[in-house]
Amino acid sequence: MNNRVWIFDTTLRDGEQSPGCSMNVPEKLRMAAKLVELGVDILEAGFPIASQGDFEAVDAVSREFPWAQVAALARCTKLDVERAATALNKARRPRIHTFIATSDIHLKYKLKKSREQVLEDACRAVELARSYVDDVEFSAEDGARTDPDYLEQISRAVVAAGARTVNIPDTVGYSTPEEYQELIGRIVNALGDTAVVSVHCHDDLGLAVANSLAALKAGARQIECTVNGIGERAGNCSLEEIVMILKTRHDKYPWDTGIHTEHLYGASQLLSSIISFGPQPNKAIVGRNAFAHEAGIHQDGYLKERTTYEIIDPKSVGVPEGKLVLGKHSGRHALHARLVDLGFDLTKEQLDIVYKEITTLADNKKGLMDEEIAELARRSQQAVALT
Repeated sequence: MNNRVWIFDTTLRDGEQSPGCSMNVPEKLRMAAKLVELGVDILEAGFPIASQGDFEAVDAVSREFPWAQVAALARCTKLDVERAATALNKARRPRIHTFIATSDIHLKYKLKKSREQVLEDACRAVELARSYVDDVEFSAEDGARTDPDYLEQISRAVVAAGARTVNIPDTVGYSTPEEYQELIGRIVNALGDTAVVSVHCHDDLGLAVANSLAALKAGARQIECTVNGIGERAGNCSLEEIVMILKTRHDKYPWDTGIHTEHLYGASQLLSSIISFGPQPNKAIVGRNAFAHEAGIHQDGYLKERTTYEIIDPKSVGVPEGKLVLGKHSGRHALHARLVDLGFDLTKEQLDIVYKEITTLADNKKGLMDEEIAELARRSQQAVALT
């Protein structure tokens, strides 16, 4: 299974705790149903100690989807771990995901603890979690900025205490692919086959996906990500992007996931309808313009052979089809194709009239609606008939 990458979805936890993304229990259940359909390997349903709603969400997801692997987050404290275990009581495949900060800056200013104290807290929490569930994940918060020697020490210790997965997050999105790959490679070599190494990358410098890919090259085999890349601050590694990179560029990244990619667009749309915003129009894979073409040269090539300007079949991610946007950059080929779709069979003279009208209008508009194009076509037919 060395070529298998596990997709750990944290849309309902890290994603949901970001501004504008809060979800109630029924909304989490709706989203969880889509994530299960999508085929995520681990579904992190919430942070039970954070609120009663999060506790109820973990419990509800566990009951509603008994075949799913459900994770609950817990700090490395007795109360947190016990609360997570109770929320997961009905789950058939529960995972307790416990974490503590390990970087010196977090230890000094946030935790006010020594490295020895944090190591002790981490091991104690993992041992307690293992008394409740067989599957325990440990995360070294701010792992990317942690001293590598200490990070290796604590990773070995938590695995000895019972952790099956060790996550090295780039919590503040500070790392670069080269240095992150080196760090992850060190932890992979240190742990060998005793645990799965996971990564959780934030996008503060726009490198979350790139860093996750670098980690895979170093031997990480679990990617923590979210639909639409939502999450704290600039967000998380985008699930749809990492999955489609692995699928589209399998020649460079020869690893497989269990994701049913035809549900990616549907998952994105559902999430957008639940929270207060959707992805930006030019967002890769699921953005409104991801498969849209306006430039005349692009449209001409696309109409002759789709793969001239589309590297992904829109249907493979659940988008019905690519679309041609008619604006001031469009050409006659695209205009003719759209008019045929609208039921018009214009002569060259009529087409020329419509084309000139559209380029004039489009100088002052962001794009033309089908109704406007149809009206111009009817007027050109009438104009030619009168001459």
